[in-house]
Amino acid sequence: MEDHTPDREDLIEGRNAVQEALRAGRPIDKLFVARGDTDRALGRLVAKARQAGIVVSECDRRKLDAMSATGAHQGVIAQAAVREYCDLEDILALAADRGEPPFLVVCDEIADPHNLGAILRTAECAGAHGVVIPKRRSAGVTAVVDKASAGAAEHILTARVPNIPAALRELKDRGVWVYGTAADAPGTLWETDMRGPVCLVIGSEGFGMGRLVAECCDFTVRIPLHGKITSLNASAAAAIMIYEVLRQRRT
Repeated sequence: MEDHTPDREDLIEGRNAVQEALRAGRPIDKLFVARGDTDRALGRLVAKARQAGIVVSECDRRKLDAMSATGAHQGVIAQAAVREYCDLEDILALAADRGEPPFLVVCDEIADPHNLGAILRTAECAGAHGVVIPKRRSAGVTAVVDKASAGAAEHILTARVPNIPAALRELKDRGVWVYGTAADAPGTLWETDMRGPVCLVIGSEGFGMGRLVAECCDFTVRIPLHGKITSLNASAAAAIMIYEVLRQRRT
């Protein structure tokens, strides 16, 4: 087993994340479980892994601690195949297969893995067809992100693209409307029609959308703030925007 680094994408940590990886059929080479942990939930997880032909290795909890990037492995770490990212075309094809207008979430340089994990979880729960992240200056879907998403990262399509503005232009050419958030936007999210093919752009922590990304947006909207704090956490803002799209699609 190689030494663990926080940005590895072949490790899955925590019971929910491992369980969802098994449900999603992600190829897993080996499951490491803490020796002496005998509760029923972990036992069912181990049984399911063995039924799938996965090698299960019991080891000292200190070994799991040394492997862990999250610090909260809950007694189980899976070594999986390196994650495969999809293409924009795969996300659009999924929307077509479902007979739904495309619904994508683009993360513009979200650096905090916990924020990215939370956004993946919300997007999956709301039925978005996929999430797009950049190859550089962004968290990838690592063990920390996977655990923060509670395993949702195993179920939602994620594309990793070299250039976000180019990806947005491609989506616009395919008939998708691009919406970004900005504190000085003329209208609120409640006043903006987002019922068609939609791509939501979530800006980076602290800086928001980059200039070139903002120029690609067809519309910018703002989330009303009535307190003394002038901004929301990126994943909280994403959750509000994502569920407003879902609300509008259901009305």
